[in-house]
Amino acid sequence: MAHLSKNPADKERFICLYPVYINSKKTLAEGRRIPSEKAVENPSCAEIRDVLTAAGMNVYVENKMHPREWNRDVQFRGRVRVQLKQEDGSLCQEKFTSRKEVMVYVAEMIPKLKTRTQKSGGGDTSSQQGEGGKKSKKKKK
Repeated sequence: MAHLSKNPADKERFICLYPVYINSKKTLAEGRRIPSEKAVENPSCAEIRDVLTAAGMNVYVENKMHPREWNRDVQFRGRVRVQLKQEDGSLCQEKFTSRKEVMVYVAEMIPKLKTRTQKSGGGDTSSQQGEGGKKSKKKKK
């Protein structure tokens, strides 16, 4: 059996975040851990990783499944580990004092990601893409 030290900088001491924790499409019984109005629709591990990396956190992704996740698709796979505390026990960042604060922050930031704003932009992005298409056709002539 592996020896787990009490050193918070060890990867085993990083907190676990499953996408299901902040998924507005899930119920509390299915594993959601924050209020649905604060949660985000079908977040991915990549999105959680991107948000926390941008926030300057020490993060890595593991290929694990949440026990209550019945869907085995790749998009539902993964677990993000985040370092909340330094070796001496002090916080890595003052704004993240608990797992819940990290979850709420991530759920707040994911809709602001470029990948999300482009997809859910509605009519604006599609009209821009249409104009872009017309321009490229003119260049070919």
